[in-house]
Amino acid sequence: MTSSHRSFPGVPGSIEHAVERADTHDRRQAIGELGEALRTLIERATATEAPPADLRHCAAQLRAVGAALASRSRTRWMLPGADNLLAGIRMYNPVAGSGSGLAPPVHIDLADGHAVGTCTLGLAYEGPPAYAHGGISALLLDQMLGYVVGAAGRPGLTVALDIRYLAPVPLHTPLRLDARVTDSSGRSSTAAGSIATADDPHTPLVRATATFVALRPSQLADLFGAALHPDVVRPFAAHD
Repeated sequence: MTSSHRSFPGVPGSIEHAVERADTHDRRQAIGELGEALRTLIERATATEAPPADLRHCAAQLRAVGAALASRSRTRWMLPGADNLLAGIRMYNPVAGSGSGLAPPVHIDLADGHAVGTCTLGLAYEGPPAYAHGGISALLLDQMLGYVVGAAGRPGLTVALDIRYLAPVPLHTPLRLDARVTDSSGRSSTAAGSIATADDPHTPLVRATATFVALRPSQLADLFGAALHPDVVRPFAAHD
């Protein structure tokens, strides 16, 4: 066994020494490789105009791969073995997880309380032709706003998300996502953010504000008690 000394981002007082298996790093690398392969597959499957016979052949191969992966599966209440909640590592987060076939993924940097995310959306995220589905913009901004609130030491669950669509978000175009905390009081925090292209970061395409509320310990136990380690005492899981 080895120890990880990464503290959970934005959770004051969290346990900083989470014990991990010696092979966890290798497993995370393998999960990331599989996630990248899945994202490539999804993008190519979305873009392909291959004939029906080729599509059926590929589908048969994928069913065989799926059966192999299903030989050892977790349930809803089992955390992934490669995750480390106390260190803020969520391998299958659908926005930022390197192991997720759904995630772009978004890379997030934090400086002076301001979160900046970067990603490029492929055809799998298409809504209007050549542009991202509006729900994807909401997903990205909910993640960014929740992240910056958690990084400020005030993690919570989203209770309100207000989206303003100013212009379509283009696919196959590097994007910049911004988020910052705008207010906090009691158990409630508010954050604001936007999506723009990396080439024109000062012209927002989508704006959002969101309100997050920290859970009481009893609420945390009711919602996540079956999945969380008993030492985890803060409601941080929603956006990490």
